Amino acid sequence: MPTWIVTLLFYVALVAVVVAWLRGTVLGRGFSVPLRTMTRPVETFEYPESPKPVAPRFHGRHQLNLYEDGLEKCIGCELCAWACPADAIYVQGAENTLLERFSPGERYAEDYQINYSRCIFCGLCIEACPTRALTMTHEYELSEPDRQALVYTKDRLLAVLPEGAMATPHTDAEVRARGLNYYGGPAVTPPATKGGTTVLSASNRKFQRANQVLGELHDHPLPAMTDGSDEAAAQAGDVN
Repeated sequence: MPTWIVTLLFYVALVAVVVAWLRGTVLGRGFSVPLRTMTRPVETFEYPESPKPVAPRFHGRHQLNLYEDGLEKCIGCELCAWACPADAIYVQGAENTLLERFSPGERYAEDYQINYSRCIFCGLCIEACPTRALTMTHEYELSEPDRQALVYTKDRLLAVLPEGAMATPHTDAEVRARGLNYYGGPAVTPPATKGGTTVLSASNRKFQRANQVLGELHDHPLPAMTDGSDEAAAQAGDVN
């Protein structure tokens, strides 16, 4: 038998023994992990110069969004704080006034804080937000020198002011002049006119509906209330 055939058979048998050892023994399976890793492409990123891109739905630092005219989307409902399982969010709502309007609704977040030493980045807060005021960005570099710096206040959470927009607070007259429909319903904010027709405020609509219901009740009066003696007497007469 030629020498090269013997050499080939020797190496084939050696490879078979090594493969059987790698697959059949605990020590071999342990050694197989670095051997497989050596054949994979290198995924080293030059951080922080070239950080690795994150997934599209990555949950990073929160952001309080604004409308195109600069009004805040947050209406101070505090649902995000109630939904937070780690009690990391604090919201203090306040009423908008005629001369100081921060959001299209009746209320706005006067104070908004997120404690990132508690936050678990679960995303339940953004799911609870009814106006999509609170979203999560791709920013994950949140290290700070002390714990107090990890408490992000409203000024650090607000989104960048859109180009050409005014910083809050606005006046009701300024908002009304824009004629924007922030919530997609039949009324505008603040309640005023739309297409030349006056839109009633919420309180006026409530009283108007109450008057309508009371008028219907007057048209169809309810039966008189008694103590039951007349009914008892009528039943006794039927028995007799």
